[in-house]
Amino acid sequence: MLSNSKIFFKLLLFLLLAAALLFAAGCSREAASDSEPENGVDDETPGVVKITDRIILATTTSTYDCGLLDFLNPLFTEKTGIEVQVISQGTGAALETGARGDADVLLVHDRKSELKLVEEGTFIDRYDVMYNDFIVVGPAEDPAGVDGVASAVEAFNLIAAGEDIFVSRGDDSGTNRMELRLWESAGIDPEGQDWYLSIGQGMGDTLRVADESMGYTLTDRGTYIAIFDSVELVIALEGDPALFNQYGVMAVNPKEHPHVKYNYALLYIEFLMSDEGQNLINSFQVNGERLFFPGYGLK
Repeated sequence: MLSNSKIFFKLLLFLLLAAALLFAAGCSREAASDSEPENGVDDETPGVVKITDRIILATTTSTYDCGLLDFLNPLFTEKTGIEVQVISQGTGAALETGARGDADVLLVHDRKSELKLVEEGTFIDRYDVMYNDFIVVGPAEDPAGVDGVASAVEAFNLIAAGEDIFVSRGDDSGTNRMELRLWESAGIDPEGQDWYLSIGQGMGDTLRVADESMGYTLTDRGTYIAIFDSVELVIALEGDPALFNQYGVMAVNPKEHPHVKYNYALLYIEFLMSDEGQNLINSFQVNGERLFFPGYGLK
């Protein structure tokens, strides 16, 4: 039989061994936890960026539909580690989203409204980031005889006089606001007319409906170029100075909404306005054509 002292010694040895095993397991788990990358992205892996945070960008559908943001945003994330979550909607809705504090930064195209909201303190740090133009597109047969006229207002008068189909975005976007100003300048109220289709959709869908109905519409040039291969619409009018289309980038005022990520929004604005960002915007092409030009387009 074993003496009491030997039993005690073996029991003590067993307990010490068990404690050592538990300690080793705990250290192993702690080491695994310490080495586990944040958000599942390993910053030690070459070519993989560690995502540290994100911002919300409210923007017009034209910048999203044409692929510009798919080109720019990953490069911003690569430089900063900040992911960009995009809310794509008409400019009017994007401005409302920002005014509610549901976004951090905006990229939109209704300069008059933007400047007013900056003056009121809703947004700050606004810059003219890029521009292109609006065009009137329609069926190749051009039943309204728009081809050859000099101004968009004259073109709208011809469309209304011939009661030719006109498809409106009807979504309070920057494009829709421009269109309504043109109708107002023409002295025409198209609402309720059989030939006027207000569909409440983005630019891509509006172009497709116009194509299917053999009608006219007003579009930004970028979206038209981006989906050119999928529609038979042709440019009926271009070059009218009234159709200039300026885009602005701006931050939501943190004094109005303290929870917004203002510092990150500034980083995004600085990226777009930097020489690198402006050169990237200038280099972006679809179907061999530039969609946007950097900076402010008017002298």
